[in-house]
Amino acid sequence: MDNLQETWVYLSATPLFHLTLTLVAFQAANWVFEKAGRNPLLNPVLGAVLLVVAVLIMTGTDYGTYFEGAQFVHFLLGPATVALAVPLYRQWHHVRRSALAITLSLIAGSLTAILTATAVTWVLGGSGEVLASVAPKSVTAPVAMAIAEELGGLPSLTAVLVIVTGIFGAMFGSAVLNLVGVKDWQARGLAIGTASHGIGTARALQVNETAGAFAGLAMGLNALATALLLPIIWTVLSRLFGI
Repeated sequence: MDNLQETWVYLSATPLFHLTLTLVAFQAANWVFEKAGRNPLLNPVLGAVLLVVAVLIMTGTDYGTYFEGAQFVHFLLGPATVALAVPLYRQWHHVRRSALAITLSLIAGSLTAILTATAVTWVLGGSGEVLASVAPKSVTAPVAMAIAEELGGLPSLTAVLVIVTGIFGAMFGSAVLNLVGVKDWQARGLAIGTASHGIGTARALQVNETAGAFAGLAMGLNALATALLLPIIWTVLSRLFGI
């Protein structure tokens, strides 16, 4: 037992262990996802998060220690996002033909995401700090955290809300679009990418390449639209409601 305990102490202090934990957790969750016929309710990102959190709680490992190893995966978010340009390039002829519709849809989607999130939080009695943290929840995490910090929010809270939003969109986005009768893959991808950023885009790519391409486009442009629109909206709301 002493040898096992010493081995565990050594491994848990090694950054490579937490990198391995992250990869194994995702592979396990993805295996369950595939065996269940890619059921969106068994989203592999959610499964991996739950597995990693369970291990960290059981071992008493703090987030800072875990992130020393997991930062290598975090670094790959940049290249993975850039790689979304490949399916987008293949669908570029569709993008050019739908430029006006895409622009109007993105503005409408960005405004809807911002206003609904802040309205619900305000009605529930959220403080100005919480409102600022919630408002950019549909944008990819690095941009959302920067916007929240600029508005006086809590970047850490925003990061959690962004992940929850992405997972929720990946799990239920297709069902909602089916329910309202949206069948066009371009429109479906645009909606998922606008509302659920990278996690939703990954799900869209699994379902259809055209949807994935438009989701990737929407994810990037919504980050830009939110960065431009939210400070203006926040100024107006602050003057009207004294946030």
